Amino acid sequence: MNTGKGKGSGAAKAFGRLLRFYRERAKVSMERLGAETSYSKSQVAMIERGERKAKGDFVAISDAFLGAQGALLEVAEEVTASGVAAWFEDYLEEEKKAAGIHWYENHLVPGLLQTPDYARAVFESAVPAMDADEIEPSITARIERQALFFRTPSPVVTFVLEKAALTKPLGGKGVLRKCLAYVRECADLRNVRIQVMPEDRETHAGLNGPFILLETENRKSQLVYVEGQGGRYFLSEQPDVGDTFARYSELRAQALTPEDSARLIEQVARSL
Repeated sequence: MNTGKGKGSGAAKAFGRLLRFYRERAKVSMERLGAETSYSKSQVAMIERGERKAKGDFVAISDAFLGAQGALLEVAEEVTASGVAAWFEDYLEEEKKAAGIHWYENHLVPGLLQTPDYARAVFESAVPAMDADEIEPSITARIERQALFFRTPSPVVTFVLEKAALTKPLGGKGVLRKCLAYVRECADLRNVRIQVMPEDRETHAGLNGPFILLETENRKSQLVYVEGQGGRYFLSEQPDVGDTFARYSELRAQALTPEDSARLIEQVARSL
């Protein structure tokens, strides 16, 4: 997680902005810089957005090719693998101080409920593949987020999970079994409620896909966070926020009760 000490994702974003500045000043396209450094256009774009750490000789070649006179080399020294993509930092800032977190997920166990081995399986499934030295920091950052369950004041945290998210054996059946055991432990926390959506529902309020609802500090406002193939974004205006909270309320009504959900989670784990 970004510690606020100038390294990690924040430094990656700063390096990306500086790279773009020198590239545009030199009137060099991303395709041209990619060809010079043996990177694709999309990889250059990810570096400029702070989503990917530059590897190999990319920085040295770019610094010379763009006439940065050592500036890129200097800033690159501050970039470390923080485990948090730059675009995710804004969400984490809100999550850290949220009074309420309400999460609907349909295809995998949510990050706040993952074990290290399950998280590793998730990151190793990424396409395009993550660099090897990015995986361990990403796992650490994900697991560290789970401390929010125990902070003071305690946030209210609820989940509605599709049963399919609990049966997909990412990493193998043993990894999933241990993850489900952890999910079951979290369900017993006094400020956490976990509900499972059964597979036989004939109506369903979550057909538009997963989302996270945040009640901000002191419940003064509400946010919706959505992440998908095409990008990620916050919703903060009405009627979008109110509609999504209403959708989540309907999902909770359609799902199994927390007690029945706990029994189902235990049943799925025993079947593995």
